[in-house]
Amino acid sequence: MKYNITKQIGKNAHHFQVEGENFHEAVMEAQKLSFRDVEKCGLCESDNLYLSAYVTKEDKYEYVKIVCAACRASLTFGKSKDKKDTYFLRRNDRGLDWQEYKEKGGSNKSNPVNQTANQDGQVDQTEDIPF
Repeated sequence: MKYNITKQIGKNAHHFQVEGENFHEAVMEAQKLSFRDVEKCGLCESDNLYLSAYVTKEDKYEYVKIVCAACRASLTFGKSKDKKDTYFLRRNDRGLDWQEYKEKGGSNKSNPVNQTANQDGQVDQTEDIPF
């Protein structure tokens, strides 16, 4: 038996198909996608979200993320160690664990800031103005 599931990630609908010998097995397979729809970015509230997957070079860890095309924040899917095909969205005490985008070296590109030192050597942070 085949079972079709639709998950909404931002403005995009993602269609998955699972299979089982019977209805019970098909539903059990569908539960491995144990996450709800994600309508918008948890940081900027954009609905321009997409799925991304990659494998790390060193340890060959597999990651799947939801990424915001507007601010580049991401929400990582977790995987159970004992049930490697079961995915869930990472959470923290406030809810879904959205991570702000930071370039290598720790700078935050989603909220650019110009830093200049004044005469006393203190850093003056002003928002980046495009003109």
